[in-house]
Amino acid sequence: MNVSLIKIELRNEHDVVDTRQRARVIAGGLGFSATQQTSIATAISELARNAVVYGGGGVVEFSLHHAQSGPMLQALVSDSGSGIDDLDSVLGGLYQSKTGMGLGILGSQRLSDAFDIKSSSEGTRVEIAFRLPRGVLITQERVGKISQTLASQPPLSPVSELQQQNGELIHAITELRQRQAEIERLNAELEETNRGVLALYAELDEQAASLKAASQYKSRFLSDMTHELRTPLNAMISLSRLLLDRTDGDLTEEQEKQVNFIHRAATGLGEMVNDLLDIAKIESGKIEVHAEAFNLSDLFAALRGMFRPLFATSKAQLIVEEPLDIGPMLSDEQKISQILRNLISNAMKFTETGEVRVHAEPRPGDKVLFSVADTGIGIAETDLERIFQDFTQIDGARQRKLRGTGLGLPLTRKLCRLLGGDVSVTSRPGEGARFSVLLPRRLQVSDSAAAVTVNGEADV
Repeated sequence: MNVSLIKIELRNEHDVVDTRQRARVIAGGLGFSATQQTSIATAISELARNAVVYGGGGVVEFSLHHAQSGPMLQALVSDSGSGIDDLDSVLGGLYQSKTGMGLGILGSQRLSDAFDIKSSSEGTRVEIAFRLPRGVLITQERVGKISQTLASQPPLSPVSELQQQNGELIHAITELRQRQAEIERLNAELEETNRGVLALYAELDEQAASLKAASQYKSRFLSDMTHELRTPLNAMISLSRLLLDRTDGDLTEEQEKQVNFIHRAATGLGEMVNDLLDIAKIESGKIEVHAEAFNLSDLFAALRGMFRPLFATSKAQLIVEEPLDIGPMLSDEQKISQILRNLISNAMKFTETGEVRVHAEPRPGDKVLFSVADTGIGIAETDLERIFQDFTQIDGARQRKLRGTGLGLPLTRKLCRLLGGDVSVTSRPGEGARFSVLLPRRLQVSDSAAAVTVNGEADV
């Protein structure tokens, strides 16, 4: 018995978001868990996005049917595009998309219980299916409730969908952290027992493997979800920008205020998504380091120009000292710039008066020490390491007023270590803080390092 549930025309990104929402509603009505609902919605919406982006649009049809293995939820996604030329490399995990991460089709296949794809010059047709939870049957009553819910529930706004996905992301990260904490606790208990018992050593090995798997799943989940979050975020930013540009007519003062709020919120979330994606890429070893010869004077001049407008309305002063006695560097200029931008932005937030000073000097061993010092509120000694932990926020009156994502400093440390160096901090409450970044002047390529591309042959 096959039962059709809903058919959605795929014309643009809004239809992709609607497909994700409908998939979640259907999965919930069929008794799938919250995590399974997210997986199903992600897999089907990725296929829908491919139909829009590469096939010029298409159709997604949801249905229920009985297979030999039991009742299944099925989605058929089809388009009339030019087809996929390198389908074998896509399914083999060898394809790298020019517009994304190349994980859409392959990731959807891995999340499903049954998957079939056919592609030709006349279009692409993908059937993806998920086995219903144990004990769930396809009945007229259940189908009626799902159909009624689909008919009565209007599509969520991009903001609501973003909040939903944010909640799913936070829930998954919390579960992963709890699992990691539990594994670490078990490892600690095992360390205290008899090390001579072979059974305990076997248990330790098993726990280590579980911890590694949990870490890999976290990185994969962050990559997939941050990639997925970009659709509603980009839609919000683009639409709010069109409204602010008066493309469709004037706005009232209150409307402009509200649209500005939406635009700022979406932009801020977009920055958080980019930080999450960078962290996930670093942890999974997929980020590339491009080493080129460059002069620090040019980099510092760019930083001055970038931050001068931001300090124009501040009582604090930005001082970027001219780097002296440092030859050209051979490293990833963009990542060093990102490190310094993060540190300057952080110092600016917590320095109401005084100065933020940026300095660079040579150090023994052909290394360069960068420092960003401020005269702000400072950091307690007990918090000096906590600030480099993901999502950590230090409690305090000004910190509560300027809440961030808690990802800037952790990402900064990961980037420093990726470039063969590290970051440290010295501070006292009320006396400001100094962040020091020690990096090699010439980036060394090792077998254990991330992929490195070296451009240019300048004598540095």
